[in-house]
Amino acid sequence: MIIQKKQLKQLSKYFLAVLIATFYNCSGFLEQEPGSQTSITELLDSTDGVITALNGAYHDLEANVRSSYTIYADMQAGNITFTPTETGSNTGQITVPANLENVYNFEDLADESNLEGFYDDSYDIINQANLILEYIETLPDSSDAVKNQIKAEALTIRAYAHFLLSQVYAQNYGFTTDASHLGIVYNKTTLTNGITYPSRATLAETYTLIIDDLTAAINNYSDILLLDGPTYSYFNKTSTQALLARVYISKYDWQNAYNLANEVILNSGTILTPTEDYITEWEKPDLPISEVLLEFSIPRDSGGTVGGSLSSSYGFTSTADYADYVASEDLLNLFEPNDLRGQLFLEANLPTLIDGELEDRPYYFTKKFQDNPGFIAIRLSEMYLIRAEASLGLENLEACKDDINILRNRANATLLTETTDLEGILLQERRKEMCFETQYLFDLARFQQNITRGEDCVSRTCNLNYPSGKYILPIPNSNIELNSNLQQNDTY
Repeated sequence: MIIQKKQLKQLSKYFLAVLIATFYNCSGFLEQEPGSQTSITELLDSTDGVITALNGAYHDLEANVRSSYTIYADMQAGNITFTPTETGSNTGQITVPANLENVYNFEDLADESNLEGFYDDSYDIINQANLILEYIETLPDSSDAVKNQIKAEALTIRAYAHFLLSQVYAQNYGFTTDASHLGIVYNKTTLTNGITYPSRATLAETYTLIIDDLTAAINNYSDILLLDGPTYSYFNKTSTQALLARVYISKYDWQNAYNLANEVILNSGTILTPTEDYITEWEKPDLPISEVLLEFSIPRDSGGTVGGSLSSSYGFTSTADYADYVASEDLLNLFEPNDLRGQLFLEANLPTLIDGELEDRPYYFTKKFQDNPGFIAIRLSEMYLIRAEASLGLENLEACKDDINILRNRANATLLTETTDLEGILLQERRKEMCFETQYLFDLARFQQNITRGEDCVSRTCNLNYPSGKYILPIPNSNIELNSNLQQNDTY
């Protein structure tokens, strides 16, 4: 196969990116005598080196989900609107941030996709996990238990990255009757094995591979702690079971989704945050809510300085210093007056340009992500919602109603007394409970519902009827030019 000069340039750039990503935060292994160079083999030929590489993969995973991805699902589905410009000639004007403007307008470009970095970085992370998996078996200084724990976490990282990619770049599982539509490239080998030109698997095949990786990971977990920091910052058996429950519910595999969600609810050792603590738990600086199962914690330097957090997207400091994204009117109007979840918003009056004049208008910043929070990947509330959805799929309507009521009771919302329209109620309950937690667009796709944004939508296209090619994004053209076997999504 002849590789064109442009492809060679892109491939060299890709190799460099992978190497940089692999060695990130591995300074102890890179500080060699002048003139020497640390290779992948040298880095990964010891347990300490592999654990350092694993830490680097988590670091890059946290940065990747904290990118435009964290805004994407809620913005597209109508949970998010935008704040007015603070200063300058555009003071008071409401504009969509340039880095997501095309996505928000359902006009993303394959040549310059707003989420191109997310796509590329996801596969970099997958390659890091694959490197670890390829070297782990031959470690001369490691016990089987340690090897198994490293393998479990690397497999979970690989599966998680692929799952996120499948949500953004492949239509939902029910888009075709047998999920035979395009999934993603599922990469289980590293670039060190040579240049390959993989094709996209079907979505059914993609899910089988994700489930295989997560099942293997669950079977390898132990109680060994490999990395420093809070245990909720890294994958473990419980959070991997919770992730697998999410995968199964996305696949409409009701029984397996029910079993895993139920297992986590009953045996994780975590309980729902009590009613009396719900608001204060979300408002805590730096620490996640107590019911967290997995949070990718914010990076800090040796002096404790924060390297980045979700407050950069959702935070409010003052009327002269605030982030871009706030709750939409549609979302706010869902909450009953006594629903605690409706109190999870910080109201601020901001100067807004109305008919050529600046007027103070109220905006509502989520309290979930103030004061340097990490990325909440999974929490226990979602397991109740998954168990409820699985019960609905299994036609156990009372069990579905009961699980919805558990969350409603915690939130002081009105309890359900009947089992009519549970599907619509469940979707709305997910929207209220999981808002700003990267779920709602994927919920709408799974439930095969239209996207309907409210009156504060500022897009050229505010609504989208299901099914549509615009429920997913284009594969970046730079990857398609490199890989002739990589098929583009329809409409792009």
